[in-house]
Amino acid sequence: MNSPDDIWAKVLILMESDMTPTTINTWFDDTRAISLDANQFVLYTPSTFKRDIILSRYLSSIQKALHELFSADFKIVILGEGELEHFQKPEETPFLPGTEEYTFERFVVGSSNKFAHAAALSVAENPAQSYNPLFIYGESGLGKTHLLYAIAHKIHIGYPQFRIIYIKGDSFTNELIQAIREGRNQEFREKYRYADLFLMDDVQFIAGKESSQEEMFHTFNTLYEAGRQIVFTADRPPKEMLRLDDRLRTRFEWGLPVDIQPPDYETRVAIIKNKAIRRGMHLPDPVLQYIAENITSNVRQIEGTVNKILAFQELMGESVDVETVTKAVRDMFKDKTEFLPSPDIIIEEVSKFYNIDNDALRGQGRTKDTALARQIAMYEVRRMTNLSLKEIGKEFEGRDHTTVMHSINRIEKLMKTNPEIAEIIKDINANINAHYE
Repeated sequence: MNSPDDIWAKVLILMESDMTPTTINTWFDDTRAISLDANQFVLYTPSTFKRDIILSRYLSSIQKALHELFSADFKIVILGEGELEHFQKPEETPFLPGTEEYTFERFVVGSSNKFAHAAALSVAENPAQSYNPLFIYGESGLGKTHLLYAIAHKIHIGYPQFRIIYIKGDSFTNELIQAIREGRNQEFREKYRYADLFLMDDVQFIAGKESSQEEMFHTFNTLYEAGRQIVFTADRPPKEMLRLDDRLRTRFEWGLPVDIQPPDYETRVAIIKNKAIRRGMHLPDPVLQYIAENITSNVRQIEGTVNKILAFQELMGESVDVETVTKAVRDMFKDKTEFLPSPDIIIEEVSKFYNIDNDALRGQGRTKDTALARQIAMYEVRRMTNLSLKEIGKEFEGRDHTTVMHSINRIEKLMKTNPEIAEIIKDINANINAHYE
């Protein structure tokens, strides 16, 4: 059987009919073949710049030559600087997020999520062939992450050789900051740009973060041009991410954006039945109706309700009826506004968003970012708690109530005139509310 080097030599000869010898010498002089199997042809060039040019300009010519030789289509992988050693390491077990709980078989399909489910299933069955990227958006707790995990599980079964990478948007930013501090930028890039399946949850958290967006732009381009599947989830569509770079927004919309809406009554009943059966519990129809009528928007809360009912039954030994269910889960049916976050949680989330230490946010730092973040924290504490202006001031090293009022008034004005500030407040609110979901 011909070696990969022999095949590459023949490919170069066939490519001479489509390009000049100068072009071939310029871009392929130090390119060599690494491996060839039934599905994939791997090449290596020590220049990442050349790798990117080959991917963007000459990938189709290589595929055409291989098809001419074998009458079959191959996935082309081109390794750049620093990637060969990683490729030659023993195969790692692909990272699979979630558990068997989050599969397509356990996803309850209704009118509110039917389109998103169908798109996710299509991607899982034919990665990088149907919709790339797939962008799933909707409010928290509706099943976006479930679909993300389901795609990973199904692709792992159908394509066990795939390297699957899952990351949350805020974790991507934190890892990048750590990599920059430790001088591991290349290692960071290799981790994500060598994935066969790249999954990012809550991508909205990279919006407005310059370095994260720059890395995502190049990571996206590398994966997309190499024909690897990309899937994002977010709490809103790309066009509503006002702080997102235009070039990223455009790429996020290249494939298929699909939304998930809150489940209708029939779907809520089906979800409750499904989860109860899997927990070995029978819920009478009046109980099903009671839960479905009181929990109207959040699938995650439905699951929590079923779990609490089961625990109540096991611990109290009572039969499941509407009266006992009401006692078991009455706190879960309170209006969300009754859950008041503490000032500590609010300050922690604002600090994390701006990558500022909690003490610095509460203290006397006067840098532009610290001052703005502190004012936003004061505004959020005032809006989301019952604290007085004087009490809020105590949370920020004893500032007086006039300083607090000035900060609140400034943020209120900025929210009306500066869409970026309004977007930041929206992101911070989502993070704070996540503590109570």
